[in-house]
Amino acid sequence: MFKKKGMFGFLTMLLAFMLLAACSSGTNSIGSDPKDGDGKSADEGKTYSFRLAETHPADYPTTKGDIKFAELVEERSNGRIKIEVFPSAQLGEEKAVIEQVQLGAIEFTRVSSGPLAEFNKDFGVFSLPYIFDNDEHTWKFLNGDMGAAMLESLEDSQLRGLAYYSSGSRNFYSSKPLKSIDDLEGLKIRVQQNKINMELIDALGASATPMPYGEVYSSLQTGVIDGAENNHPSFYSAKHYEVAPNYILDGHQRVPEVLLISKTVWDTLSAEDQEIIKEAALDSVEYQREEWDKYEKESLDAVKKEGATVVEVDDVTPWQEKVKPVIDNYRDEFKDVLDAIDNAR
Repeated sequence: MFKKKGMFGFLTMLLAFMLLAACSSGTNSIGSDPKDGDGKSADEGKTYSFRLAETHPADYPTTKGDIKFAELVEERSNGRIKIEVFPSAQLGEEKAVIEQVQLGAIEFTRVSSGPLAEFNKDFGVFSLPYIFDNDEHTWKFLNGDMGAAMLESLEDSQLRGLAYYSSGSRNFYSSKPLKSIDDLEGLKIRVQQNKINMELIDALGASATPMPYGEVYSSLQTGVIDGAENNHPSFYSAKHYEVAPNYILDGHQRVPEVLLISKTVWDTLSAEDQEIIKEAALDSVEYQREEWDKYEKESLDAVKKEGATVVEVDDVTPWQEKVKPVIDNYRDEFKDVLDAIDNAR
């Protein structure tokens, strides 16, 4: 597990001192006192003002989920706990924000589980290909015991996982026809510079070509690459359908989003306020998933209207079989999590 030492320890002690000082007043920016001797909450009458960092724009489904979460917390605390959502990376990009949340400098954030793998290695499992059969399988795992245990394990990294949000699935698209797994053979496919992604492309018989996201459109247009991969909204918003109109819905990766609170902040809250925040986070998930499904459908309908050919994959088994060596390479590293994913089928 990821641990900070030295300077991190000093900063944590300093922040704890500041929190204690803040808690001595009637109104706090973060933190709270425990119950008093009569069993009443010592938080009564105190107010809290928190920040939630979000990298996506204000109209994006994860941001809408953040806002719903903040509204539920304010409503259920009778206005005592206010959470202001800062979209469009106003407070920084995801990795830097996670580090700020560890320190308690920012109280909440919503991040992809991808960057979380640098802070807790178990979250790297979500980069593996075809470990989930479909969306139903994904959420059965996330809502199960192992999904909950993974959120709790973030405490070792000075974070507290509150809930998972949806980010759909990633799929291949190309300037050349894509009707089946066989059509990927020999294609030059752009990937993020990630070891697992490159192994995935090689296992499918294609050639992995790492490059920055901003270069994908022109590289597709000029034939430097034959294809790329992403989710529906990105395929549409980046206009990649204009130069790679063949889209196959193989769902090779399903990387969930995670709503987090700083453990430093969490530990200063009363049990009552912890329960309000936790339940509000879980209750915001359904709304966020509905918004994601709507956003995804709108994007897919839009690319079809623009002339893209969209091919459904009814059975991912052949794809799973082809990448089995990739999964086997990481079986020991992620054994418990992969076993739980298999059992969720």
